[in-house]
Amino acid sequence: MAPLRSLAALFLGASAVSGFAPATTPFAARNVASSRATELNVFDGVFNDAMKEWNEDHPQLAEFGWGPSVQAEKWNGRHAMFGWVVICATAYAKGHGLIPNADAPLDLKEWGTLATISGKNTITNERAIILIANVHAFSVGLLATLCPLPFSDPLLVDPDSDVPTPEPFGYLPEFLPGVTEEAEIYNGRLAMLGLSTLVGASAIQGKPMLDIVNECTGHAYY
Repeated sequence: MAPLRSLAALFLGASAVSGFAPATTPFAARNVASSRATELNVFDGVFNDAMKEWNEDHPQLAEFGWGPSVQAEKWNGRHAMFGWVVICATAYAKGHGLIPNADAPLDLKEWGTLATISGKNTITNERAIILIANVHAFSVGLLATLCPLPFSDPLLVDPDSDVPTPEPFGYLPEFLPGVTEEAEIYNGRLAMLGLSTLVGASAIQGKPMLDIVNECTGHAYY
């Protein structure tokens, strides 16, 4: 419960501090809004310039949508969101004993060097199952990229198609709730940011990612 108490204290502290904040006049509010709009325009310009430079330097790849494109951001976000689903499902399976012999190491004679970490030490059965599950998920994503269905959103762009290339969403897209592209972009960016934070926390604390997720959810999984 320590992480939850820390988050609660953080929010309460922020609320308390806001009570002593000076009142903002309409003129000051307009200045702040104008300043924020300028900052967003600067960020948008940086991203747009980077995409333009990539398209100019790599036209053979850019015409198919490779590089810093809207398609790449969508697919990265979708994989990140799917990654969170897999992480939560794995934590649930671990906490409810759905992974058989989770802590048992693989037999070196049976699996060979494919299962080794270093020397003769092998990965556990839990890690092997998670690895194979991720390989299957990656294969599905790869096939969806190479052989998209007619109703799916392809990652690669057909240069001979009449469908216009989607415009970048910018640094801060318009907030449109519901089943919208803007909502997908927000969710995907948050998922990617969350995964980066989780990996960093795991490296700093020296703990498995599943344990960190379990602690941050108040030991909801195990």
